[in-house]
Amino acid sequence: MNYHENLWLFFTLLFGIIIVPGMDMLFVLANSLTGGVKRGLAATGGIMAGGAVHSAYGAAGVGLLVTMLPQLFNVLLVAGVAYMIWIGISLIRSSITVEAVGPGTARSGWRAFRQGAVTCLVNPKAYIFMFAVYPQFLRPEYGPVWMQGLIMGAMTVATQFAIYGTLAMTAGRSRDLLVANPDVTALVGRFAGLLLVAVSAFSLWQGWKSA
Repeated sequence: MNYHENLWLFFTLLFGIIIVPGMDMLFVLANSLTGGVKRGLAATGGIMAGGAVHSAYGAAGVGLLVTMLPQLFNVLLVAGVAYMIWIGISLIRSSITVEAVGPGTARSGWRAFRQGAVTCLVNPKAYIFMFAVYPQFLRPEYGPVWMQGLIMGAMTVATQFAIYGTLAMTAGRSRDLLVANPDVTALVGRFAGLLLVAVSAFSLWQGWKSA
């Protein structure tokens, strides 16, 4: 697998993760419905800022590991894949529904941005998540790890903007779709779960194959 194929695989996993209805999505919808498109986009911007920081930590951590303790890289790879497969199986077995979107607590665009960033940054699961994902795709043979991490971080932020930004600009219709079509929402979650399992298993196979 070459570098470009590796990036496409990362994007597939990333898209499957972000498209699943969750707290970030509901936060954007709540701010959009109560404060309009500008507030929804501000909330999206905060989540993007938090995602950028998580990406930096993930890339830096994996880069240090590759440089200082390369013998532990495959251990982290296996642990990360196992964690992602567990998340995928949980999504496949669950029925995600969105019954209501609570009122946004932000009173301004800046506060919505700040709340989105802080909520993302203080979530310890997000850091664990990044350390689970990045070892699957940061490979020394593809060049400087920091450059790969920068590209993957940019892809993360861009994908968040594409999905959450679209939700913010079409908040009313997005909420109606999620609430009125619980079967479709659950199907999205299960499909994303399948993606996570398949991509994680494939990345483990590729990682060991090239190790």
